[in-house]
Amino acid sequence: MSSENSLFKDLESASPADALLSVTALLDAAAFNADGLLPAIAQQHDTGEVLMMAWMNREALEETLQTQRVCYYSRSRGKLWRKGESSGQQQHLVSAALDCDGDTLLLQVAQTGPACHTGRRSCFYLSLSNEGVTINSEPLIDPAELYAKPSP
Repeated sequence: MSSENSLFKDLESASPADALLSVTALLDAAAFNADGLLPAIAQQHDTGEVLMMAWMNREALEETLQTQRVCYYSRSRGKLWRKGESSGQQQHLVSAALDCDGDTLLLQVAQTGPACHTGRRSCFYLSLSNEGVTINSEPLIDPAELYAKPSP
């Protein structure tokens, strides 16, 4: 077992009364993947609705913790992506938690408007069953309108 993973093993029996770790120490031990990323699940803090999953590198996570405005890492753009920078539909951090293995984040957020680029509240709008696939929600905003650039 690597020294990074031993911290999470040690934390398995920890209690809320135990001494606090620094965020730096925990992130040093986190299991970022080969690309330096962690999956981050965004959940609406007051309803429990799962909104989306995106990726965070350490810089995005540290910025999110510092500013309380959620920042992800865009793999397609190869840079930080501040949620809402082009759509205006921001996520404000309520709380962040790292799972027991140190390899997945759960972000409790206050989402303004739709979280999905399709204009839907949640990215999880395709319901699967043995009978087939159904669409479980309508767009709140037309994606063309959501991402329309204001004229100069």
